[in-house]
Amino acid sequence: MLVCQCNMIKQSEIERTIVDLLDADPWQLIVPAKVYHALSKRGRCCGCFPNVVETIIRVTEEYHARSEASAVEIVSHLDRVRSLRGQYGSRRHEGRTTSHRAA
Repeated sequence: MLVCQCNMIKQSEIERTIVDLLDADPWQLIVPAKVYHALSKRGRCCGCFPNVVETIIRVTEEYHARSEASAVEIVSHLDRVRSLRGQYGSRRHEGRTTSHRAA
């Protein structure tokens, strides 16, 4: 399945890159920019980033479920992201005052 039309990146390429990054350091924080950098690409319209984030969460959880880490060490990434979305999701104006105008 094609995830990023701007760069023609498939789901399988993103998943493989995430696993490669996790093989290097299983507890690193992986964000879309890190995945794109590893693929030697860059986000253009960034419309695919929400799908990439969901893929990162899914692949990371599967990776840690297959690993030999204890259940105490494994953190539910999806729950953490959902809590962050709830905490920061209501700020539509990025914290700017109403009198602030960009350029």
